[in-house]
Amino acid sequence: MSVTNVEIKLTINGREAIGQKGQTILEVAQSVGIDIPTLCHDERVATYGACGICVVEVEGANKLFRACSTVAADGMVVHTETPRILKCRESALDLLLSDHTGDCLAPCTLACPAHTDCQGYVNLIADGEYAAAHKLIMEKVPLPSSIGRVCPHPCEDACRRELVEEPIAIATLKRFAADQHLGATYVSTPDEPTGKSVAIIGGGPGGLSAAYFLRLRGHDVVVFDAMPHMGGMLRYGIPEYRLPDSVLQAEIDAIEKLGVKLQNNVKIGRDLTLDELREKYDAVLVAVGAWTSVGLRCPGEELEGVFGGIDFLRDVALGNTVEIGDKVAIVGGGNTAMDACRVAVRLGASKVYNIYRRTKNEMPAEEIEIIEAEEEGVIFKNLTNPIEVVGDNGKVSAVRLQVMELGEPDESGRRSPVAVEGKEEVIDIDSIIVAIGQKTDSVGLEALEHTRWKTIKADEHTFLTNLDKVFAIGDATNDGADIAITAIAEAGKAAVMIDKFLCGEDLHVKSISC
Repeated sequence: MSVTNVEIKLTINGREAIGQKGQTILEVAQSVGIDIPTLCHDERVATYGACGICVVEVEGANKLFRACSTVAADGMVVHTETPRILKCRESALDLLLSDHTGDCLAPCTLACPAHTDCQGYVNLIADGEYAAAHKLIMEKVPLPSSIGRVCPHPCEDACRRELVEEPIAIATLKRFAADQHLGATYVSTPDEPTGKSVAIIGGGPGGLSAAYFLRLRGHDVVVFDAMPHMGGMLRYGIPEYRLPDSVLQAEIDAIEKLGVKLQNNVKIGRDLTLDELREKYDAVLVAVGAWTSVGLRCPGEELEGVFGGIDFLRDVALGNTVEIGDKVAIVGGGNTAMDACRVAVRLGASKVYNIYRRTKNEMPAEEIEIIEAEEEGVIFKNLTNPIEVVGDNGKVSAVRLQVMELGEPDESGRRSPVAVEGKEEVIDIDSIIVAIGQKTDSVGLEALEHTRWKTIKADEHTFLTNLDKVFAIGDATNDGADIAITAIAEAGKAAVMIDKFLCGEDLHVKSISC
């Protein structure tokens, strides 16, 4: 736009605005700090007014003008937010979105529960800027080396590179960048102390991540955990061969060095009460996870030699002696079941069976976990389901299986398993490990309102429970156990809400969709 030194005067929204002859209405408005929205204007390219968002009203005219392409005139009286203008902008946005096929965020970022900037850190790694990549990852994931080892990486399922060859190895690259700076404390510095304090119940991925984010905001944070060491399911639910304790501990140490206080062997309801925490701290976050295995619900599950999947993995992680015998059956098709299968192999069982009521293709476990379990000798008994655990003198001796077939898809789209009438199978075993689901132990948390699934009821936006200043996240609020990155994502969002609460701000969240 050609501009002369001839001064012109406009009135915009009742304010006098001085501009130069040749300037557009948009340029004059911007020069005096009046915002007119626009989606297409860029001073480096020719103006076409294509988006139609910057329309304004000029007194004396019967039409709306596009501020980015309309030259301002001396004495012009302009309005930027009349009902007519807002209606026109709404219509323009509707038209733009009706043919919107792009992404406001990359598919990998959208698929990640924590919305990590996958493209950003992958590019930084490609440029050799490993420290910058690590710092970018830490904005969303405070335990990147651990998560890079165990995450089932939904980001890679959405990676567009798959359309060309195969997805980018996003999780492995996260692990690589984080391992270069394992336990580094240079990444983050806490804000000035606020004088506010937060108690977190549960030292798993959710609780630790919330502690990290809240500490960075300047709050005093104490994490209480019932186990001897922090880490939750990352330490006691995932075998050492997948996630070494040394890696996890280095990341926990880094969080502690920020000033987070960690207190182990403290169980809510036994050593502390919820009321005591509410009285002593300005906010309380419940992140206790789901530590109780779901039972088989069939005859014989009370026999000696029946183990819960997460109980079995926890005992092994604690170094307890677990007598599983020579022939073991593991029920379930998820990652916990695969972990139990492979740990049983490492404990010396000569025959390890995996029992799952659908086919191998329907198993929710990561494909690589299934492949490696099979390579290690696990025998897959797909399309079978336990209907009785058989005992001898009070101890497991066999399992009776109902043979199944796939019927019609269920509500989730998966084909439902249906019993094949009159067709059964019996397997001789010494023990059976049940890994078909997990639930929350609510001892000490009875004052919190629970859902009909026995999980803690918390607002999906604010994470507030029915008790004042008590928040809840993670598996304790979900219908069953979820992946660690989901707990970390909730921790990040909850930290924002708790920070607002501590600062006296309104927690109301307006939902915005892109």
